[in-house]
Order: sequence, then structure tokens, then C-alpha cells
Amino acid sequence: MRILFVVCGEGLGHASRSVHIGHYLQQRGHTVHFVAYGKSYDFLANHGCTNLHPGQREVCLEGENGFFSLKKTLWCSKWIVPNMARSAVLVRRYIRTLAIDCVVCDTMYGGVIAAKVQKIPVFFITNQNHFNGPHGSTNPVFRALNFLIRRYLRLADGVIVPDYPAPDTISEYNIRVPPKEKEKYHFTGPFLDINPSRYTFAQKTIFTSFGGEPYKLPLYQLLRTIADRRKDLCFDVFYTGEKLPESSGNFISHGYVPNLYEHLARARIAIAHGGLTTLHEAMLFEKPVLIIMDPDHPEQQNNARKIEDMGAGIAIDGRTATIDVLEKKIAETMALVIRPSGPALAAVDGRKNAAEIIESAGSRKNKPRKGLLSRHR
Repeated sequence: MRILFVVCGEGLGHASRSVHIGHYLQQRGHTVHFVAYGKSYDFLANHGCTNLHPGQREVCLEGENGFFSLKKTLWCSKWIVPNMARSAVLVRRYIRTLAIDCVVCDTMYGGVIAAKVQKIPVFFITNQNHFNGPHGSTNPVFRALNFLIRRYLRLADGVIVPDYPAPDTISEYNIRVPPKEKEKYHFTGPFLDINPSRYTFAQKTIFTSFGGEPYKLPLYQLLRTIADRRKDLCFDVFYTGEKLPESSGNFISHGYVPNLYEHLARARIAIAHGGLTTLHEAMLFEKPVLIIMDPDHPEQQNNARKIEDMGAGIAIDGRTATIDVLEKKIAETMALVIRPSGPALAAVDGRKNAAEIIESAGSRKNKPRKGLLSRHR
């Protein structure tokens, strides 16, 4: 089967989970192509994705002073309708020229339209179809998004949620499954290929990663200041943007590294912004998490709420994240004793579960082959 992944480029979570399931499908004998843009394109290229093609951006994430900004994001994404149309046209061209049998969209909407036009199976990967603020609060923008997204997802043959089944669903407060569509939603488990027992564990560092968005740099600067005054703390810091604060004896700056898990295994705690993939990784390695929440990012706020419910970490509003507050919360997080769950979670094979769902629908499509794209990126 020839499978096309259409991957969102806002942050690295979409690309990291798509590359895991994509490579797994290749191991099962399928031909896999990726369409991506921005940081996702670079990430997939760094991970050896040879069948990689440039995609069209549909939305954009914006922020300021270290945090996500809903207002700026909505303004930046004001051309979403024409962008989605261009995305659909581009994906349709790839479907035809690459003789694709099945499309998998990771938070990319144009690909769903393209697949439906071509009458081939399409799956949508997401960990959020419901927008709400802390403790379920809502507003007119969230209500409009909820209405549009859930109805749009009806076009897909299935919705794959790369998260653990209940009660370990970190995205629990971000997902609403319509009663009549229960058969369409699949909680497969994350697409991680991790065996934590292969790594050397320690309690030496503070693993820190906020992704690669430029507006996150002020948070890294805050932690660098803490490192300068707390020589007993060692920060292992990761950022895929252009520039991080310079390394020092106890603040080690990294760009792209081939294996983050070697570093995570050596950590005492992790500091993150509440993205789903990082939280899954921290749970597998049984590392308490200090989540510095973006004030306007409902997904991360809800993930953080669930992590606190599970006793697996502590969350603070980024607006209150002064140097003194962060020092205090780091100490509280290091004192946490979390429920041992790594082996049980590692036994949930999300890649296998998702692959079988994709194969079961895609294999029913017997489509004649067309010409292949002559130039591969």
C-alpha cells in the first residue's frame, strides 16, 4: 500500500509522531511518503525520510514574551480558507502523481478534502477536537472552533488519537467523542518506539525543552539565570531554533540531538510546556514534570490539568513564572514521588494499533497505479 502523511509544521510534536508511525508502516512493507513544511520538513529530513515533499502551511502559531498568543495566532491564520484550498490542491496532486492508496493527515485539514475528492481512505491524527479553557471554561471563539472541527472530522474515515486509553488519557480534557461517532475514534496509544530499560537511568539533570518556537526564548533565559545562581542544579536544555543562551558549567545548550531519550533517562525531572509527546515520554521514563503553561494555550492547560490529576507533575501559569517562583516549583517537582507506570505504558503499542487501523481501511481500496512523481525531495 502507498500511504501519504500530511504533517503540520507548527512545533515538532506532529512530525515526531508521524515519523514513528510512518517508519513502522515501512517496516510492515508499505511505501510511505511525507508532505510537510517548516520545522516538520526539517525534522523529517533529519530523520532519514527520503520520500519527503514540500507542503503548504494552513495555520500558524504565534506568541510573545515566551508564550503562545491566541489573538496573534488567529490574526496570523486569517487566510486559513485559501491556505487550506491551496493545501488541498497540492495534496491532490501528490495523490495522483504518487499513486497514493491512503492519506493520513496529522492536524492538516486540506488533505482530508483532497482524499475525499480522489475517493481514497483518509485518517486524521489529532489529540484535540474540543477547545476549552481551565476547568471547562469556554468563549465564542472556542465554541465556533468546536462546532467546525468536529463536523469537519466527520469527513475522515477515522480519527486516530495518539494517546493512551482511559484512565491514562493525557488529552482527556481536549477530546470530546460524539456519542454517534464512537466507532470512528481510536485511542491507540502514542506512536513511540521506546524501551526505557535500554537506557541508563540517573537523577542528575533537569531536562528542559519548550520546542523550537522563537517566542519561547525568554523562558530559556529565565532558567539560565536560575542556573547562574544555583550551581547545584544542572540544566540539560534543548531547542531547535536558531539560538539558545550559551552553555555554562551547569546549563548545557543543545540543538538537534539524534536521541533525546539518553538525556531524559539521566534527568531528575523534566520542564516542558505541556505538549502531548513530551508528556508521554516523561511518563514512560517516570520523570516528574514541571509544566510552564502558556496562558492562552487551552490544549497545554488541559494536558497540565490531567498530569496534576494523575500526580505526575506540577503546573504553573507562565505569567507567574518569575525566577523565585520557578526555583520553588523546581524543588516541589523534584520532591514528587510518582506512580510507577513505565512498563505498563510501554506495553501499549500505539504504532501497531494505528497501523492496523490504517491497513484495514486502505487495503480495501484497489486503485490503479498512476505515474510517479519524477522528482523526489
